[in-house]
Amino acid sequence: MRKYRIEIKWAIIFIIMSLLWMLLEKLTGLHDTHIDKHMYLTNLYAIPAVIVMVLALKDKKRNYYQGQMTYMQGLISGVIISVVIALLSPLMQWVISYVITPEYFPNVIEYSLKTGYHKTREAAEAYFNYKNYAVQSTIASLVMGVVTTAIAMIFIRTKKQVPLFQGNV
Repeated sequence: MRKYRIEIKWAIIFIIMSLLWMLLEKLTGLHDTHIDKHMYLTNLYAIPAVIVMVLALKDKKRNYYQGQMTYMQGLISGVIISVVIALLSPLMQWVISYVITPEYFPNVIEYSLKTGYHKTREAAEAYFNYKNYAVQSTIASLVMGVVTTAIAMIFIRTKKQVPLFQGNV
């Protein structure tokens, strides 16, 4: 467990950041008054999500691998972080859905019917509910975490140092 302390720490930081993001969305009216802008502005969540993942990988490189981390070591670390986040996602989604913003699902169901996004209430309710969002957030956190890690590690990994001049000068 000690070996994965950094990954667990950053998964928890990620969950806290996500909960704060949802609180920010609610406080700015994206779950009621400005719900028409939600589907666009919620995508800005990717910015702090990527930042947290990059900081986590840099922390692992600096404090576990003493500044020397291969692509594969970083990828494994990012996968572990993503798995922990995915495992905690249903709980996080429960807190979001029932504590932070319980009015979101009724509001978004009404909005989706009004705009024609969903043709029937049954279709809207089948999509906008805790169970569906818990499944989506679990899968998305795993997939996006691994993809983010795979890309970030191209830049974070320790690059092999090539001497400026090779051979005799």
